[in-house]
Amino acid sequence: MSKFNEVFERCTKQIEESTDSWNTDLLEAIAKGLGPSIYKADAILVSTGSKEEVDRIRTNFIHKKFGIEGKRAEDAIEYATNKLGSSNRNKLRPVFYYFIVESLGQQSHYISKKVA
Repeated sequence: MSKFNEVFERCTKQIEESTDSWNTDLLEAIAKGLGPSIYKADAILVSTGSKEEVDRIRTNFIHKKFGIEGKRAEDAIEYATNKLGSSNRNKLRPVFYYFIVESLGQQSHYISKKVA
């Protein structure tokens, strides 16, 4: 099994514990978009207890990728945190970002719409 498949399997397990309905293609696209960072033990996890980490997510992911800031960005981070559980110390970054993308309705940045 490839390293990516191992990480993706962990992500799949975590997202299945957090929601009944999810898009495999979207999760895979987000995971691939994170590049090699998902293979590093400390980089794959999100620490929502760290103000610096939350600031980086808000700036480097939400604002730079989608141009969204303010309350909407805060709400997306809160949504992702609540979906995975605020006390969960093992929030996988691809899954956390999946819930941010879902909350913001920005799936089209990762999955192009098919034209009939």
